[in-house]
Amino acid sequence: MRIAGAALNQIPIDWEHNLRNIRIAIEMAKETGVELLCLPELCLTGYGCEDLFLSDWMPEAALAHLQQVRQWTEGICVMVGLPVRLHKRTYNTAAVLRNGEILGFAAKQFLANDGIHYETRFFTPWLAGETTTVELKGEQWPLGDLLFEHNGVRFGFEICEDAWHPDDVRPASRLVGKVDLIVNPSASHFAMSKTDVRYQLVMKASRTFNCTYLYANLLGNEAGRVIYDGEILVARNGHLLLRNQLLSFKEVDLEWIDVNFDAELAPAADIVPLTEPDEYKELNQAMSLGLFDYMRKSRTRGFVLSLSGGADSCFCAVGVAEMVRLGVEELGAEEFKRRSGCFPAAAETVVQQEGAGGKAAQVVAEEDAVAPAALSTNQELVSHLLTCAYQGTVNSSDDTFNSAKELADSIGARFHNWEIDEEVAGYVGKIQTALQRDLTWKTDDLALQNIQARVRAPAIWLLANVQNALLITTSNRSEASVGYCTMDGDTAGSISPIAGVDKDFVKKWLRWAETELGYAALRHVNALQPTAELRPLEEKQTDERDLMPYTLLNRIERLAFYDRRSPSKVLAALETEDTGFDHEELKTFVRRFYTLWSRNQWKRERYAPSFHLDDYNVDPRSWLRFPILSGGFAEELAAL
Repeated sequence: MRIAGAALNQIPIDWEHNLRNIRIAIEMAKETGVELLCLPELCLTGYGCEDLFLSDWMPEAALAHLQQVRQWTEGICVMVGLPVRLHKRTYNTAAVLRNGEILGFAAKQFLANDGIHYETRFFTPWLAGETTTVELKGEQWPLGDLLFEHNGVRFGFEICEDAWHPDDVRPASRLVGKVDLIVNPSASHFAMSKTDVRYQLVMKASRTFNCTYLYANLLGNEAGRVIYDGEILVARNGHLLLRNQLLSFKEVDLEWIDVNFDAELAPAADIVPLTEPDEYKELNQAMSLGLFDYMRKSRTRGFVLSLSGGADSCFCAVGVAEMVRLGVEELGAEEFKRRSGCFPAAAETVVQQEGAGGKAAQVVAEEDAVAPAALSTNQELVSHLLTCAYQGTVNSSDDTFNSAKELADSIGARFHNWEIDEEVAGYVGKIQTALQRDLTWKTDDLALQNIQARVRAPAIWLLANVQNALLITTSNRSEASVGYCTMDGDTAGSISPIAGVDKDFVKKWLRWAETELGYAALRHVNALQPTAELRPLEEKQTDERDLMPYTLLNRIERLAFYDRRSPSKVLAALETEDTGFDHEELKTFVRRFYTLWSRNQWKRERYAPSFHLDDYNVDPRSWLRFPILSGGFAEELAAL
């Protein structure tokens, strides 16, 4: 039988879009002779519908829209994911359709309820062995723990989380000897190195349960924070039959394989491992796709970035350039432009280009404009999609200006340079008059640092608003953990793409991007120590002097909140490792981390939406919740 999986790039409750992708996948499958097609989990509604799953109307609308899919299934068997609501409970199901009929609904038995997942809030797990019926307009269909058959091939289901449970309790354990094929429609989020775990899961399941295993995942940035890699896997008895390219820019990625279910295939003695994952490359692809989908699905016209020349803002600038490079590489320039929704008709484009210093593009200063003929295709696209501004003060250095300017020019971004000292002086003067005293670095250090960061926000927001663009904010996970940021200043923005990535990884990624991706202009930032540049230059301010070494900060963060250890257990673990610090120094750093963490939950609550890219993050709206007001680990830290 020719079987297929299709990865779909869907949008929550965008019925027209989601149905179009489903129909395209089915038509592509028919054209290639596919007999059985697995589509991803909840692909009809979108996986990220949140509390809409608890409504009566939305699951009812999904069941009504499923009736449209029926007419597309002549001559093919198709699995479509959707919620079904019965007796005030919502179930996560996969509908099986064939020849214009609904054969039944397989229901998910285990729900994901850790990390970024809160499925038990929305769904009720189905009990093994139980069945019921679903009704609509006089028709009835079975729902529950079901088996199906198509053209002599018997198949059953595991839906995403079902497969992540021990072999003796997962649904596959009850399918041995009853089915030839297990299908797994999934919405399994991207995290660096996760594909290796998923691959092992599918390969071992096919061998353990003596079957062919078909896995199909969602694709793209569906709802804002979570990115799906669109992985499609087919394995049989521990042998890999099919694996696709991940993180595609396509709307629909269909992959098929012919499987002879009658032929014997001895179980694989060993599972062949994947090549070692390249996390730098994985993150680059995921962030590029995440930015592209966020931009087009929010119906905005590109990005604006306050490019300081430091590590985080340079990372974000290269991220947009890589979005263009990878998107054009896969789709071609014209399809990239069409899909982005950011490019006017050809005639209008000419006017924009000719008006680089005039009415059509007044935000570009004439002296900053680069003649279109001097740019490559990708640079032209970046020029249209990314506007950068260096907002300097007396505390800014030539090093960071040169870093920002050369990087912007090299990728083709529009670049502006203005100073904010006048605005800073105005606010400082008002408060000095009000308080009838001078503000000094000795008495008002943090306030004077914050006002510089905060004053940068209004102008860059205005520029983003004028251009109907997304304002990128550049804070990373390490800064979020300890609140090393200014609310309504460097945290101001529409999207915070690297807030899930630690600062040490950011620095390493930039060195990789300079050498492996060819961004030579990154040599400036890669030679600098990370610094906020908010204190006078003679103080030689650096992030790590203000906080602690980033590698140690990241280690404490992981022990504290990924491993969920107490302060004393964190300290004990650090003392067994080669950190280069003695007991008293480690104790100081642990106290500083927990103290700063506890004080700054309110900042994490207000961060712009961020991508989940690592195996954990500190976003309270996705992975890690913590009270805004607390005792701040006072007793635990005193016990150190």
